[in-house]
Amino acid sequence: MTLLEEYYNKFNEEKRLDSRHGRVEFVISMKYIHDYLKPGDRILDIGAGTGRYSIPLHNEGYDVTALELVQHNLGIMKQKCPELKAFKGNALKLKRFQDDSFDLILLFGPMYHLLSFEEKLQALNEAKRVTRPGGIILAAYVMNDYSVVTYAFKEQHILECIREERLSKDFRMQPKEGDLYDYVRMEDIDRLNQTAGLTRVKILSPDGPANYMRPFLNRLTEEEFAFFIDYQMAVCERPDLLGAGAHTVDILRK
Repeated sequence: MTLLEEYYNKFNEEKRLDSRHGRVEFVISMKYIHDYLKPGDRILDIGAGTGRYSIPLHNEGYDVTALELVQHNLGIMKQKCPELKAFKGNALKLKRFQDDSFDLILLFGPMYHLLSFEEKLQALNEAKRVTRPGGIILAAYVMNDYSVVTYAFKEQHILECIREERLSKDFRMQPKEGDLYDYVRMEDIDRLNQTAGLTRVKILSPDGPANYMRPFLNRLTEEEFAFFIDYQMAVCERPDLLGAGAHTVDILRK
């Protein structure tokens, strides 16, 4: 069992997705997914987790295939939706799928956990290979400065990060062997796209400040929370806010 599998065997992914900050990310991501779908489209969800996106899209009538590395998550997904086409697999090697097979690809989990540029590029190239010409890839990343602000300063690990050389002089997070997450900046995402030969349609932050303000979101009434989602929907593409959010979703065309 890999470290990643051990982590997700203990981590309550369902609880995170059902939280208010998880709901912000989901609602806005789903809005943009639907912007690029048409009836009959084939969807591949790489790193599908417990089926947060795969299951509702399947229930809407799309032809969805889910791929998940962690057996624990895969088991939950199959229990929730036995009729969903769901397989165990790795984003780095999509050998079960033919070239140009899917209209839309979700790559929402793997890029968080692939630590090197080369591995991220391999995952992006595999997603590109199985996407039809003109098809869409949505790739999600966790942003560098979210980690610096929350882990290094808010959770008071800054001195430890400096001692262990986890932060460069310009405050770029430096993953170490055994780490589970890698954090990127906008220029890293741009370089990946350029190297993979993919064209950006748009890029957005689906959650913006939601992860920073979890306890404050939880205090809102449902009516107030609905306005927060409206706010994030209105500003999620603003270039001046992108790098400060916890996640970005890069929408790419093959």
